[in-house]
Amino acid sequence: MRILICDDDTLMIQQLKKYIILYFESNHLKCPELVSFTSGESLLADKGDKDIVILDIEMPGMNGIFVGNELKKRNKNIIIFVVTSYSEYLDEAMRFHVFRYLSKPLDKQRFFRNMKDAIVYYNTLTIKIPVETRTGVYTLPASYIIAIEAQGRKVIVHTIKQDFVSVHTMEYWLKLLPTNSFFQTHRSFIINFEHVTDFDHTTINLMNHHLTAYLTRRKYSSFKNAYLLYLESMR
Repeated sequence: MRILICDDDTLMIQQLKKYIILYFESNHLKCPELVSFTSGESLLADKGDKDIVILDIEMPGMNGIFVGNELKKRNKNIIIFVVTSYSEYLDEAMRFHVFRYLSKPLDKQRFFRNMKDAIVYYNTLTIKIPVETRTGVYTLPASYIIAIEAQGRKVIVHTIKQDFVSVHTMEYWLKLLPTNSFFQTHRSFIINFEHVTDFDHTTINLMNHHLTAYLTRRKYSSFKNAYLLYLESMR
């Protein structure tokens, strides 16, 4: 993992680095690579991986809104925090799906909570899931899985690439998949919150209506609450 900080204020960069190091130390975790930049131009010129970016909005030259949009075009899964003293930038930042909005001066405990959410989300995106079929084993990021569906005796793994017929049962998949982003909506379906388009009391549309899953009426409330919690954690 790489965490990148972009701010024209070197004192803010130092404070952010201090908080990040403290967060990982307090959780007994190895601190990832930290890289800092003082301009949007230098950040965009960086050739390395960009997993989590903490981005100042008000910078000379390319501002944080422009840089954030460029980063999202290159990698839709990048996790971006925006930092600013001015709330009027919030609407523009939300347009490129900023992960969190941090106001100056930084509150350490709030920063720690947001960093925890970012790490959980990053792990969900990067966790690899083996899909075993009769012809071989295919390894995919968990985020590629749209849903698991039981069709008679078959268990179908629907992914953004293709469908696979799994050799494993629904019970196996229910134990394997991360519970913060997957939910069993019906005995025949386990869905990925990330791909939900809309839902009512009996059905869930996924991938812009390319796939429809059943929703048991007695699970409607628990599903809705879990889905809203998932959306809240993605903000």
